[in-house]
Amino acid sequence: MRTSMLLAVTLAGWWLSALASNVSAAESTTVGPDPRLYQKTVDGAIRFLASQQGDDGSVSPQIGIGPTALATLGLLRAGRSPNDPQVAKGLKYLEEYTQESGGIHMPGGRINTYETCIALVCFKEANRDGQYDEIIKTAEAFIRRGQWDESQKKEPSDVFYGGAGYGGKSRPDLSNTAFLIDALKSCGASSADPDIQKALVFVSRCQNLESEHNTTRFAAKVNDGGFYYTPVLGRQESERQTPDGGLRSYGSMTYSGFKSMIHAGLTKDDPRVKAAFEWIRKNYDLENNPGMGTAGLFYYYHTFAKALDALGLDQIEDAQGVKHDWRRELTEELAGRQEPNGSWVNANSRWMEGDPNLATSFALVALSYCKPKPSK
Repeated sequence: MRTSMLLAVTLAGWWLSALASNVSAAESTTVGPDPRLYQKTVDGAIRFLASQQGDDGSVSPQIGIGPTALATLGLLRAGRSPNDPQVAKGLKYLEEYTQESGGIHMPGGRINTYETCIALVCFKEANRDGQYDEIIKTAEAFIRRGQWDESQKKEPSDVFYGGAGYGGKSRPDLSNTAFLIDALKSCGASSADPDIQKALVFVSRCQNLESEHNTTRFAAKVNDGGFYYTPVLGRQESERQTPDGGLRSYGSMTYSGFKSMIHAGLTKDDPRVKAAFEWIRKNYDLENNPGMGTAGLFYYYHTFAKALDALGLDQIEDAQGVKHDWRRELTEELAGRQEPNGSWVNANSRWMEGDPNLATSFALVALSYCKPKPSK
């Protein structure tokens, strides 16, 4: 814990001094969203999710337990107690999907690792009195077993190594590997944790940066410092590829990869970190998921918020020298997109964001990183 705190302090100090992006102490009370707008936006989301919750505590169960876990996590981070009726029902529903293996997922599902990682973070957030200690312990062991490593006959030279997929023997990808790292960090794992360091090997191979850390055939083709979904290509992957066979960088993956590298202990001097941050500065955007348009927009918002919050930044300076109060801007963007009933929905239904429960859950989690600072 002390190591993690020291790393956080060091990183925050570096970004503040190196980029000079934060406001002075005299201006600090103006940083962040308007408290009234923030609370109104959050309250609307909570009311909507309450109206959508089933008697069993579920939210959109037809697509798995992920939306319920995300919604419940958002409620907890919005200040609701684990004993709040809406939260308690969600937790009870998730608890019923604890499997003998330790995983928390739909029985026989194909997204076991993904669901367990999100549910694990949710239970960790709710574990105020130790009532979920056993669930957390066994779920952590489950997700560790799901990582591609020597236990699954993969060596560090293998492109699968260190990654995590949706579940079982599925191919690894950066999204699920980032969720794995988030879950391990929530359980108290340090940046030096062996499984986080294994994950870093895979994360580095998802970056468009030719180096000793990425010697795949994709690394030099785009070479812009951003991140892509996976170097393990399946069939019909042409959409993600450039005409010369490279892999396009895009926003949600770049924020996921950047945050994962920071959680794995990389510092400002690492070329991977420098290149990733430059990509972020060049592609700062809240209207689109850079490189993907509106596809996965609400997933993007939550990776954007998680990454910048992890850095301790109040402002980010883009490549044009414009400083952005990202918490205020994200809150205002979400408030402007919110439906009258408190929900959000993506007109681009890719990755199930046409489901307002899922989109709203992502938005509520994103807002949890935008809380206004207390007035001095």
